[in-house]
Amino acid sequence: MDVVILTSNRIGSASLHLEHILKSDSINIKMVVLSLGEIPNKKKYFKRRFQKLRKVGILGAINGVRMRKWYTTKTFKYLDIAPIHSICEKHGVPFEEVPYINSNKTVELFKKSEALLGVSLGNPYIGRKIYNVPQKGMINLHYEELPQYQNAIGVVWQLYNLSSNTGYTIHQIDKHIDTGDILLCEKVPITFQKTLEDTVAGTYAKVWLESAEKLKLVLQNFDDFVSKKKKQENGTKYTTPTIYQFCKILLNHQKLRKNQLYP
Repeated sequence: MDVVILTSNRIGSASLHLEHILKSDSINIKMVVLSLGEIPNKKKYFKRRFQKLRKVGILGAINGVRMRKWYTTKTFKYLDIAPIHSICEKHGVPFEEVPYINSNKTVELFKKSEALLGVSLGNPYIGRKIYNVPQKGMINLHYEELPQYQNAIGVVWQLYNLSSNTGYTIHQIDKHIDTGDILLCEKVPITFQKTLEDTVAGTYAKVWLESAEKLKLVLQNFDDFVSKKKKQENGTKYTTPTIYQFCKILLNHQKLRKNQLYP
């Protein structure tokens, strides 16, 4: 399978997954494309940010910024992750940068790669003009269960719903976020630690590791997984928790952790 990878993180899950995929003799990485995250339409961008601020509140937004490190630097401490461009250089994989995801340059590079399938790892919204370029479309690895947790950051919303499991989903990309047909969905038990941030980071690292092998499996047997794909129905969308929701997450974390220690 000839694959092109699109990511928005120089250091992140894409680096981990790329190293696993490169171990397969049946998967050919034609190119890795890194989005630099420039904002093409600032008016539209800030309008969306304002709408989100109104929804989650100022305290929720500030807390959301604080939580970002849980899913990045905190998670990295559990893993050995190199910058993705250095991995590409080491293995001779073509590496390119684009100003933003849905740019004309991204389209040009996807066409140039001649890949049959696109893989999204750590990106926001991907437009039709991008995911329609590869002959077999694009797939995304979402670090939560679908359709129950569309657009959700991992672990915390499961805790909000008093669940001791998180998960990951590999799905096809369509015109909406996290709504495409499901190729594979797996549960992962939450590893409870003393603090919420350590629970999130440690569990998130485990999800990355477990999903890396399964992504490789899907790519190696893509047509078979597509033949058994499942449509999503009655999905639930999430965003950054409000401060009230975050307090409930904290309380539920302690309750579930206590139940695990003293069942």
